[in-house]
Amino acid sequence: MCIKLRLVIFLFYLLALSYNFLTRRDKGDKMDGTIMVTYKILCKNDVKVEISLNQLLSNEKIVKLIKSEFSKGIRNLELSANNENSDIEIATVKELYNFEVQKDDFADILVLAEEDASNKKLIKKDCDRIELVDIETT
Repeated sequence: MCIKLRLVIFLFYLLALSYNFLTRRDKGDKMDGTIMVTYKILCKNDVKVEISLNQLLSNEKIVKLIKSEFSKGIRNLELSANNENSDIEIATVKELYNFEVQKDDFADILVLAEEDASNKKLIKKDCDRIELVDIETT
């Protein structure tokens, strides 16, 4: 009986030690420094489309426009692309916004970015989402 009691006391002691270890937050555990966060505001009507060069050259209107602009008066021309993996991206140009937080607030960066956008009155009816662009530690 005495051995069982000692074992139970020992297990409670180990449990208390592990709890203190996991929840301990000493000055040495604190992360020093800041994080510079860059974000942009996303709107419902934003555009982001990728078009391959071959797909672009298969459109007759585009081919006629290129021929008329760069080779006026010349007949029997054919357009081709050397690199088949070339893509052209059409995207809405967005303004980037910055703010700085402590490294301890890393888990809350998205919430803090939303608060920063609200404070700067950037969030509007159709522009209510945020995309984190860059997170830089200093």
